[in-house]
Amino acid sequence: MAAPRGALVEAVDALPPAVNPLALSLNEFPYPPLPAVKAALSAAVDAANRYPEFLPERLRSLIAGRVGVDEGQVIIGVGATGVIMQVLHAVTSPGDTMVMSAPTFDGYPIFAQMARLRSVTVDLDVYGHHNLHAMADAARDARVVVVCRPHNPTGTIEPAEDIERFLESIPEDTVVLLDEAYAEFLGPANRIDGPRLVERFRNVVVVRTFSKAYGLAGLRIGYGFCAPQLARQLWTMQLPFGIGLPALVAVAASYDAEGQLRQRIRMISAERRFLQMRLRSMGVYSTDGQANFVYLPATGVPWHDVFDDAGLKVRHYADGGVRVTVGTRESTREVLRATRLALR
Repeated sequence: MAAPRGALVEAVDALPPAVNPLALSLNEFPYPPLPAVKAALSAAVDAANRYPEFLPERLRSLIAGRVGVDEGQVIIGVGATGVIMQVLHAVTSPGDTMVMSAPTFDGYPIFAQMARLRSVTVDLDVYGHHNLHAMADAARDARVVVVCRPHNPTGTIEPAEDIERFLESIPEDTVVLLDEAYAEFLGPANRIDGPRLVERFRNVVVVRTFSKAYGLAGLRIGYGFCAPQLARQLWTMQLPFGIGLPALVAVAASYDAEGQLRQRIRMISAERRFLQMRLRSMGVYSTDGQANFVYLPATGVPWHDVFDDAGLKVRHYADGGVRVTVGTRESTREVLRATRLALR
């Protein structure tokens, strides 16, 4: 009879590998936290016997100073998903309508169901962009409308002026979630001035996360910012003791190591361009993605079988499209190898 395994051994066995080149479904950053972040997290362990702040005021202030808004405009969540749920709990009632694109981030239909909202979906155009005109029409009677920029799963972006025209057409009592989970991957010319946007449009909540470009997905740190009046309403949904001390020290250390972080982002962006170029050289079309993933629309190629048979974990969509996270060069080689074999 085998000896029982200790709880510690089982817990350690359950940890994901530090780098798995075949795990390309969640848009995770492929590298471990920066050395300064690791050190800060190690130091925070000694305070694990203490509660964090009742409400995350220090983290709120830190993020506000970096973003360039007043701290009263910032809300904090357990990842971007936590922020989104705070918004829905604060501004919606069961039966309200939530407008989103199709496809979109997997969480949005789930969040709508959890908040007992009616989901209305608007198909992307043939190039993987939002159909902003159709979304504005659908949002006339909606309580919430969602726009992802860069879009998940296609990685596409709409010009800032198109976003502003869209917001001008949305009723003032309809809350717009501008999901910028991947905004750090955009070059300066493609970024939206978030503080100016929420000053002009008081129904907009810009949502961001430390899970993607900052590589802190396991710590679950997200935030949003908006006009002061709306932020006060959203802050009432802030969960007491909901954000641990590791979140604060990891964000502070990440901000202090911004130069190293930017270098990592440039590496991933370069790897994305390389993967896109090599796929296109094989005749495989991908959308003009600007994040840390590549989206292959549905074609005659059975992408589900192609990648699953190669042992690659990617995100499949009902219409046959597939989203592939950009990882290390080893990951890229495996994606290209699987694609090459499928096209023979």
